[in-house]
Amino acid sequence: MGYHKSVLLEEVIEYLNIRPDGIYVDGTLGGAGHSYEIVQRLTKGGRLIGIDQDEDAIAEASKRLKEYESRVTILHNNYCNIKEALSGIGIEKVDGILLDLGVSSYQLDMPERGFTYRKEDAPLDMRMDKRQKITAEDIVNEYSEAELFRIIKEYGEERFAKNIAKHIVNARKTKRIQTAGELTDIIRASIPMKVQALGGHPAKRTFQAVRIELNRELDVLEDTLDDMIDLLGQNGRLCIITFHSLEDRIVKQCFKKNENPCICPKEFPVCVCQKKAKGRCVTKKPVYPSDREISSNSRAKSAKLRVFRKF
Repeated sequence: MGYHKSVLLEEVIEYLNIRPDGIYVDGTLGGAGHSYEIVQRLTKGGRLIGIDQDEDAIAEASKRLKEYESRVTILHNNYCNIKEALSGIGIEKVDGILLDLGVSSYQLDMPERGFTYRKEDAPLDMRMDKRQKITAEDIVNEYSEAELFRIIKEYGEERFAKNIAKHIVNARKTKRIQTAGELTDIIRASIPMKVQALGGHPAKRTFQAVRIELNRELDVLEDTLDDMIDLLGQNGRLCIITFHSLEDRIVKQCFKKNENPCICPKEFPVCVCQKKAKGRCVTKKPVYPSDREISSNSRAKSAKLRVFRKF
């Protein structure tokens, strides 16, 4: 398998400001595209910790990082457990953490994982961690019409969410919906043809919504960002690549809160709440991929990078 170039690779390497003797964590290891570049720079006793909940990704990343294995520790875990996972291998502080959110190219390339709507007979799976019991098929067939509407509207930002939810519920009365092709056909029937002619793939937003719900992606992100900032040593950097406006908003608000945590009323002449800034957001505006990168990798189109530096 040829390796995909990771999104915003040069920018991430620049913003991580890698020290050759530092400790860095890739919390979404995937196919190890970013990690491969990080680990090459750890020439003076530095260490890379790769975390991923997907055992297939871990197998692939292990192969890719083989030549540097003395500098690498790979953990089969979810980044939401980062504090305990690092503590378990004796690490209390790190110099940098990277999250590249969303689905990895590696997962999309494996139709049997069910992340892609482009393979008709792919199962509706979408689990990032195969140890999890519930799958996308369970959500599609068992959520109420109201629940489906909520997730498709909120997580998919899909304006035809109401119609799609209704069509899904009607279709499953006859037969359980089991493949990507079946779900895509139902979505196509729910969206006016003239809209389909203008937009991207009609199933994209609904598939994204089901995947986010199934893997609790937004909850996990929101619950973990403060922990990550606390794990950084002085001048440590947290780099986060998002692909979705809701993810980006969570990151932006967390960085803002850690940069300016004071909760005193505006009319107070001095701060009395004692809440101190933990660092500052290095990127006032998100960093976007270049036109050149987007033209060579369509997945980069919706990517945004934000970076926080610890005091």
